[in-house]
Amino acid sequence: MTDLPAALRERLADEVPFSSLTLDREAHARDGTVKALFRTHDGRPVEAVLMRYKDGRHSLCLSSQSGCPLTCTFCATGSMKFGRNLTAGEILDQALHFRRTEPVDHAVFMGMGEPMMNLDAVLAACERLPDVGITHRRTAISTVGWIPGIDRLAASPMPIRLALSLHAADEALRSELMPVNDRYPLADVLAACRRFYESKRRLVFVEYVMLAGVNDRYEQALALADVLDPKVFKVNLIPYNPTGMYEGSSRQAIDAFRAVLEEHGLRATVRLTRGRDIDAACGQLAARA
Repeated sequence: MTDLPAALRERLADEVPFSSLTLDREAHARDGTVKALFRTHDGRPVEAVLMRYKDGRHSLCLSSQSGCPLTCTFCATGSMKFGRNLTAGEILDQALHFRRTEPVDHAVFMGMGEPMMNLDAVLAACERLPDVGITHRRTAISTVGWIPGIDRLAASPMPIRLALSLHAADEALRSELMPVNDRYPLADVLAACRRFYESKRRLVFVEYVMLAGVNDRYEQALALADVLDPKVFKVNLIPYNPTGMYEGSSRQAIDAFRAVLEEHGLRATVRLTRGRDIDAACGQLAARA
């Protein structure tokens, strides 16, 4: 913008920054996925991911916190030191970074952090996402099962999708994988998800990461089918992306698990892994080089 006086341009640059985030670096995967590492004004690391699909979708994976206060054992972010909640502007600036170079049309809050623990900022950012090109119906918020946030999202007028990070139908195993289950037991979480469905009439997506010998056995598929109402839930099986603690289930085991769910009336899909070679896939965000 050269039609403004140089002094004014300099003052605007100092007082009205182009973005609340500073790009540290980008990594580009063979499949077209792009991971961006940002720094906040106080030096906190934040990662976001652009996923390009063959059907033309350009989907963003956005972070709601720098690090995560929860310690899910299969997630690299959980091993980071928790920094702080992100502001609505810092969340929106992740999307704007990618939108400046190409159109984007979907967003999932599945990056760093638990979105329901920062829901004011997340919903404020969601209100503006349509201005970037992402409608509310193409936006999903994932949660470990933070019940107050689920109930608040159900009351929101925005038709945003809900995704539940579940990973085990057995309460003891789920608490081992996700200590938050001790605070919000799965039975109570599923009841909150059913309330969400009654309010929104939108399916709840269940995320289930496949861990070899941990949660991928036949009887565990039966237990999952037993606790999920096919009218309310759809299951997304996630091949485990290595973070150092577990081995991922084989493709054969994943297919067998899916078959059991479908035999019991549940819709189930297997997530297409994107960006694994740059640590950008599900569960791998940890602000590493």
